[in-house]
Amino acid sequence: MFEKRETMISGCFELQPRVLTDIRGKFVKTYHADYFASNELETDFQEHYYSVSRKGVLRGMHFQNPPNGHNKLVYCTTGAILDVVIDLRVESPSYLEHVSLELSSELGNMLYIPEGLAHGFYSVTDATVSYNVSSTYSPESDDGVLWSSIGMDWPDAAPHISERDSSFIALSDFQSPFKFK
Repeated sequence: MFEKRETMISGCFELQPRVLTDIRGKFVKTYHADYFASNELETDFQEHYYSVSRKGVLRGMHFQNPPNGHNKLVYCTTGAILDVVIDLRVESPSYLEHVSLELSSELGNMLYIPEGLAHGFYSVTDATVSYNVSSTYSPESDDGVLWSSIGMDWPDAAPHISERDSSFIALSDFQSPFKFK
């Protein structure tokens, strides 16, 4: 049903669903409760939303602090992004390391992101990005680290970015509340 590919960050996986194509177009199943449960992935998503970004937009690096942290499942319904996560879980073997991969509607691939990772992306093309999250949005828990401080070689040194995202503190100044489980 899905090919589950490990990343260098524990608990973070690229999922490749079967992409069925015919003369009408394509069909992609993005979630199957039994498969997710049997692979110890989140099955109780509380919110589902999407963002639309123009080429050259960078969003991130976002997370929600405990006790409102969440697992995420992210994928593109149109276009392509360079998706990036950084491990903020103290005592994790990959603490402060990042992973990046291209997600696209063409490939149909997804990224499963466990609680304690900051998430962001750069729009390689105009893109619509869908998110399933395991907790509801909590404004008082909403946080982030500065995108340019994580050691990532982004495709654009001056992307289009929100004022909020450009005002986050540097990773070197961040005191992580997340623990590795």
